Amino acid sequence: MGTNRRKFLKDIGMGSVTAGLMPTSILIAGEQETLSNGEKRTDQYGTKHQYNGSYTGEYLNRIAFPVGGIGAGMFCVEGTGAISHVSIRNKPEIFNEPGVFAAISIKGLKNASKILEGPVPDWKKFGIPDAGNGLGGSTAGLPRFAKAVFTARFPFAIIELADPDLPIRVQITAWNPFIPADDDNSSLPFAALEYKFISSADKSADLVFSFNSKNFLSVDKDKNSINKIKGGFILSEAGTKETPSLKTDFAVFTDDESTVIDHCWFRGGWWDPLTMAWNTISKGETRSVEPVETGAPGASLFVPFKLGPNKEKTIRLMTAWYTPESDLTAGAVGQTKENCDPASGCCSSPNVLDLDKYDKNFDGPFYKPWYSSKFNSIHEVAEYCRQHYRDLHDKSTLFKDAFYASTLPPEVIEALAANLSILKSPTLMRQYDGRLWNWEGCGDNSGCCHGSCTHVWNYAQAISHLFPALERSLRHTEFCEDQNAEGHQNFRARLPIKPADHNFHAAADGQLGGIMKVYREWRISGDSEWMKKMYPMVKASMDYCIRTWDPNHRGVIEEPHHNTYDIEFWGPDGMHTSFYIGALAAIIAMGKFLTNAVALYESLLEKGKKIIESDLYDGEYFIQKIQFTGLKAPSPADAAKKSFGGEYSKEAIELLEKEGPKYQYGKGCLSDGVLGFWIASMCGLNNAVDGKKIRSHLRAVHKYNLKKNLSEHANPQRPSYAFGNEGGLLLCSWPKGGKLSLPFVYSDEVWTGIEHQVASHLMMMGDVEKGLEILRTSRDRYDGRVRNPFNEYECGHWYARALSSYGYLQALTGVRYDAVDKTLFVDSKMGEFTSFLSTETGFGTVSFKHGKPSIKVFYGKIDVDKMVVQKKDQLAS
Repeated sequence: MGTNRRKFLKDIGMGSVTAGLMPTSILIAGEQETLSNGEKRTDQYGTKHQYNGSYTGEYLNRIAFPVGGIGAGMFCVEGTGAISHVSIRNKPEIFNEPGVFAAISIKGLKNASKILEGPVPDWKKFGIPDAGNGLGGSTAGLPRFAKAVFTARFPFAIIELADPDLPIRVQITAWNPFIPADDDNSSLPFAALEYKFISSADKSADLVFSFNSKNFLSVDKDKNSINKIKGGFILSEAGTKETPSLKTDFAVFTDDESTVIDHCWFRGGWWDPLTMAWNTISKGETRSVEPVETGAPGASLFVPFKLGPNKEKTIRLMTAWYTPESDLTAGAVGQTKENCDPASGCCSSPNVLDLDKYDKNFDGPFYKPWYSSKFNSIHEVAEYCRQHYRDLHDKSTLFKDAFYASTLPPEVIEALAANLSILKSPTLMRQYDGRLWNWEGCGDNSGCCHGSCTHVWNYAQAISHLFPALERSLRHTEFCEDQNAEGHQNFRARLPIKPADHNFHAAADGQLGGIMKVYREWRISGDSEWMKKMYPMVKASMDYCIRTWDPNHRGVIEEPHHNTYDIEFWGPDGMHTSFYIGALAAIIAMGKFLTNAVALYESLLEKGKKIIESDLYDGEYFIQKIQFTGLKAPSPADAAKKSFGGEYSKEAIELLEKEGPKYQYGKGCLSDGVLGFWIASMCGLNNAVDGKKIRSHLRAVHKYNLKKNLSEHANPQRPSYAFGNEGGLLLCSWPKGGKLSLPFVYSDEVWTGIEHQVASHLMMMGDVEKGLEILRTSRDRYDGRVRNPFNEYECGHWYARALSSYGYLQALTGVRYDAVDKTLFVDSKMGEFTSFLSTETGFGTVSFKHGKPSIKVFYGKIDVDKMVVQKKDQLAS
């Protein structure tokens, strides 16, 4: 550590923070960060956030770290310590910063009452709603600490505060339970904030901690109240018979016996309530007020305490919420499946096959969260979390310790951990019976793009390893409620989950990817009986894909096929043929295990392999052969009537005659061009195609599509993901010409989910540094100054595709646990390492040293009968 940095840390009083959480990321002008490749890293300001390190100064600007259970709602803790994005009503509320704050007051000192937050970021001073009218009644104008440092150690966020006026340092730790393989305790509507006060004074002082909240749930002043709970208060909105979805409770409580509660702030006009609440705080006083019937504007809890010289005190603050109803529904209801025979590939419900225990039957008209089936009230939630606090904390700490024991490059760990935040966001929902149902991402006030969309969630690799049973619930919905007797899958599930309609295209990438993922879930769970029950539906799906997109049995997807770009590709292409080959390999493996006939699938795979390696390979990368005549489908102009792009205009028909269908990629170098092979590898399937050609394609993507500066790149689509002097990986480029006037929509954009899958695929194929270059370029856009490091967005906040980042673990280490054979595989691309491993039954670390792997279990158990190490120079083929 350089002298300047030591002086800085000493000046802000942070020279002795908790081990493993020291803000070593702070780079002072003139210092540089050494990357994993030995290069030095600075920026135009002379400073740069260190990957997987702490954030300070301008890097705190946009930080908002989610805390909350899976599918249970959340709030965010900002880099300064502020609470925002409060989204506890079964929907996102991104700009909900409702006036909830903690404060400290030291008696007998001047300027010794402050909010427990760092300085307000400049962007909040003007440009947000109501800023032009002065932000009346907000907490922005209250005194606060001068310095803040933020460190993420998922699922924990640590904010360290210091101020020259105060002889204390403060450490805030925000967290909620996150325990892989423990779905239910990881899905609680609960989060905690631990406030540690560390004295640097030479004499004792009297302090008062307070936590204060406006009554932000209030919708109807006659229907809201603030009520009692042991050690705190409950904000409540009763809702009505007509609007039961408004019923919400938010509890704030401590386990400190000296806690004093003010259940009703001063009632008055203008800003009287907040003014009077601050008066109490600033005087270092406490205020005990009993609940009133209705109309309380806010509440506070106070914990007075004495802090001796060089002593410390921790106050444990707990929050819980309860919104048991919603008015939320999505998607059209299809026909009820009657006389449905699972043996023939038709499943009306996973309960029919006893695929998993969904014993909470639910047939209501609107979504209800899972936690409402476990708890009957806010009091039950709060008491459960209070009673199990230490156990939940300790097990979450075990996860944190195992995860951060990794020796993988820091940029990799940062991307992995940052995107696990998606699991805490309103992107994920868990319905009453326990099944997952997800958005693609979050709009500002509602979910964005419904239905656990298969062609987006294809990319996500985290849940299948961390919470395998929850991931299987997605397969159950896809192959039961979302699939009809013919094998057509609606790629968007209805909410609440019921049989879907079948009035639109199936998604080729989504449906074929689902077949590979059934194989993956089988190998992760080790449950061959589960796979046997699923197989008839999987076969029906596979056969539908063949009839629909490869009716001539050529081994390639050639009929128009809908996909993740929200359009249809016409003619065979590398991307979807890679999916087809991967799905065929998966069903062959499952079929052979069950001794079922797979000759047709084997024949198609061999044909597809020959075509993709010749006709669809231009000598450097895989391409699309656009075809719109000689197919079974009607002309593109007629087919467009059933497409998101709408009917062909006169100009579009002229373009069709000249160039072919709109929205193709043709001779382009597509970043997703071998996506199916990446998914297959992630699922534990070997490459069926020449690995050297796959590697060549990926190198071409790196060469042509990675831009370090996008200033001269024209993007008339959605530019805010990456533009100007930022860098990013384009979805497609046409380095050899042939770009259509209207290539596929989104082609000029940059998506982090694709950056992560390409980068990890490069690493898997041995090009580690090229992969890291893409990753660094991506994460540099999310360093906290302009974008939130914990919110990689695409079509919405916390976008699911970014969970492709979990693939870095397997890509760099080759670590994969097969529970069917109880075999641990290792294929290191980085020499010796220690890395995180999560399985159906437990988690821990895998180390590879001196050519030998070893495993350390932190939680649960992982039964390993055999370890297989791939030879270093062996390229999959």
